[in-house]
Amino acid sequence: MNLEGGERQSETAAHVVEFELGNEVCAIDIEAVDSIVESKQVTRVPRAPDAVEGVMDLRGETTAIVDPREFLAIEGELPSDNILVLDRADDKQKIGLRVAEVTEVSDYPELQVDTGEDVRRIGTAAVERDLVKGVIRKLNEELEEDDDIEDADVDLVLWLDIDRLIDAVDDADNGDNQR
Repeated sequence: MNLEGGERQSETAAHVVEFELGNEVCAIDIEAVDSIVESKQVTRVPRAPDAVEGVMDLRGETTAIVDPREFLAIEGELPSDNILVLDRADDKQKIGLRVAEVTEVSDYPELQVDTGEDVRRIGTAAVERDLVKGVIRKLNEELEEDDDIEDADVDLVLWLDIDRLIDAVDDADNGDNQR
């Protein structure tokens, strides 16, 4: 933490889109998101991994729709038409993540982002499968100059590694990650 002129100075460590999946709040890097759209008719694909709901036509492009809860072991309904369309240069086709609700776009300073050993202690399926870049401590209150973030009222946000998540879908498609 840098203190300069009585104010906290910190570089942005995470610029993310936050969304809800079941009862969890997750985030991915904003640079990975092309758009947020409402789902149209999704056509099921035979022998696709469980996480792949199917495909839909998005502005003339075939877009695979993925339910990330399959790999994150998140329970609960996903009664939503919200799709985060990903922008990944390596993808042969567009990929969309079905999410319950997109809540906000946020910047978080280094002070609020854990990417080290503390993340490993959480013990979620996402961490065990190495699908998490870090954990964001989202403040529910303004910190004063001498406050410690460890004592603050925070919500935890799983900062997902979208490349590893999509690789897990690809592995499932190849039979390496079946339930």
